[in-house]
Amino acid sequence: MCPPKSLQALCAIAVLCLSFFSALAMAAGMVPQTPVVIVDEALGEATLNVKNSDEQPALLHSTIEHIAEDDEPLLLLTPPVARVEPGQSQQVRFILRSTKPLETERLKRVVFEGIKPRQGADGARLSLGVRQNIPVILRPANLAVDRAPWKHLLWSVVGDRVQVSNPGPYVVRLAKSVSLIPSGAMLDLGRTYILPGEVLTLTAASTLGTHVRIFPATTYGFAVDSHDAPLSSR
Repeated sequence: MCPPKSLQALCAIAVLCLSFFSALAMAAGMVPQTPVVIVDEALGEATLNVKNSDEQPALLHSTIEHIAEDDEPLLLLTPPVARVEPGQSQQVRFILRSTKPLETERLKRVVFEGIKPRQGADGARLSLGVRQNIPVILRPANLAVDRAPWKHLLWSVVGDRVQVSNPGPYVVRLAKSVSLIPSGAMLDLGRTYILPGEVLTLTAASTLGTHVRIFPATTYGFAVDSHDAPLSSR
């Protein structure tokens, strides 16, 4: 029997948002102003304020992190290190340095970490704060904003597996769990995004179904209503 749609959506929302909002709720150290950075190619750069929520000064160490599927160095970040007073914010600048126009959205990540001095019995030491790791999406110039890019995903049955392809130019963000309808069997996507042009294959249950139910998120990572898509056969 398929679990109620509202219950499935609630579980997926919790999985999708828990990591970021738990970090903010327990935030100590450097806290980014927003849960994602959008760099518009038409502007060539973007900025983000990062606040020192601790009660003592700290060094803000910022680094760009590549995802496994895309290690092209497209961003320059400045300043990589800055002193931030208690309760104050530091503006971090992201500069696009692509040698050719972007054809699709690209996904990177940025890591913010606070470094504080600490006096130990054997001398001065450094203490690392809570790491904040958030997505950075690079958006091509003149690419229209699509509020529901997950609707362009194509789902199909290939042998005894489920395959999903993303023919659109947008990075699609969603929960890892995918539900088969009408059985309610859950599949694991393995990550919370599908890149433009990607084709992913999921290990399926013995009973496939006619549709898949996904739990998408907006560009900024906020969960929305679940979406049912037809499951075609090949």
